Amino acid sequence: MATYTLPELPYDYAALAPVISPEIVELHHDKHHAAYVKGANDTLEQLAEARDKDQWGSINGLEKNLAFHLSGHILHSIYWHNMTGDGGGEPLEKDGVGELADAIAESFGSFARFKTQLSKASATTQGSGWGVLAYEPVTGRLIVEQIYDHQGNVGQGSVPLLVFDAWEHAFYLQYKNQKVDFIEAMWNVVNWQDVAKRYASAKERANNLLLAP
Repeated sequence: MATYTLPELPYDYAALAPVISPEIVELHHDKHHAAYVKGANDTLEQLAEARDKDQWGSINGLEKNLAFHLSGHILHSIYWHNMTGDGGGEPLEKDGVGELADAIAESFGSFARFKTQLSKASATTQGSGWGVLAYEPVTGRLIVEQIYDHQGNVGQGSVPLLVFDAWEHAFYLQYKNQKVDFIEAMWNVVNWQDVAKRYASAKERANNLLLAP
């Protein structure tokens, strides 16, 4: 049976500096992200053992662990590609991402209003979590989600397009307790080309969510 693997970074550790230091990128990817991959694989093994032995006393904890670690792995895998050292600004038609720019304006009123909502959602997540721009397939609109840990408060079926990691391990070594400063700096490394590709892909697969037979 296939297992989850830690993806390689699409750039070197120093590529996102000065927004994110090389030390943080290395620790975040090689230690924290790797731990979620290991946790997901370990949980799959424990679930397989439970099936083999028909012992289900730990099922609630195992299902929660799988959701936590798997969601952590998926969100981090998107996170690395959502960033680039020569990114930032806002999506513009002249850069080939006009469809995404139009969708943001239609869903949020303007890019500025979207930026404020995602920044506030990321910075005010209680404890550990994420701010996420997602494609919601039922209405075909973009929404902002505030995710607790990795898996809480998620609209079923929504597809993450742009994710801001607001866990302390993403910024504390560099920004200390100034999460707001980190979130603001993140806008300087957003890879709009990657976000636009994810948006186009999500729209193509929107009909995969069946609300009725």
